[in-house]
Order: sequence, then structure tokens, then C-alpha cells
Amino acid sequence: MPNKQNFLIIARQAREKVIQDYFNSWILRDSSKLNEYFTADIIYSECYGPEYHGIHQILQWFSDWIKNGSVLEWYIKQFVHQDNMLIVEWFFKCNYEKQIDGFDGISLVQFDKDNRIVILKEFQSKEQHYYPYEI
Repeated sequence: MPNKQNFLIIARQAREKVIQDYFNSWILRDSSKLNEYFTADIIYSECYGPEYHGIHQILQWFSDWIKNGSVLEWYIKQFVHQDNMLIVEWFFKCNYEKQIDGFDGISLVQFDKDNRIVILKEFQSKEQHYYPYEI
């Protein structure tokens, strides 16, 4: 019989895989499994303002976005777990309307008991950092 520690490890691995697969779906331009990653009533807040309510809006956003752009990179730097929450630090680079842009970001992700995403909130940081007090 699996103990609580083993259960937590399995849940963490499953959640990390959901995020990795979700990020890859953008790179591959494949929305076929988005219903598996998100709950029907998902609330998704993008880092620059738009918010989507429900899987139908996520699917529409994905379809509309890939008409004008492609994700070039979306790689994970680290995961931080807390109960049913996951913090994901990442780097994102895309070509949208023939404009290449990249930035660092963090997502706060809440999962349900089936390891599907209920809430996802993105935050971004400019890709280029500077050091005003460096000697």
C-alpha cells in the first residue's frame, strides 16, 4: 500500500508532466490534449492582461493565437510545489506577427484532485536584466 510520501511524489510528477506537456502543445501547435490539462471551468490569466474563463475560451485563444504566431521556446527553469499549487519558473520566446520576443516568467498553478489545472496565473519579467549598482 503506497504511503503518503509516495502519493505526494507521484502527484508532483504528474503535475510537472501536465505543465511540460502543456508548454510543448504550444511549440507543436497542437491543441488536441488541452481538455486533458484543464478543467472545464479553468480560469487562466495571462501575464499581460487577458483572462480566459472556461476551456472553450482556452481553445479559441489557442486557435486564434497560432494563426499569427509560433512559440519558438518555452522551457522550464524550476518547479516549486505547495499542496495543490505549483509554481513554475520559465523562459518563453515566440514569433508573433513577425516580431520575435522573449521573456522570463512564473506561473502559479492550482490543480484539482485529478491533477488538472483549475487556475493558472502568469507573471512576466523582461528578458534583459541590468545591474545599476554593479562595480
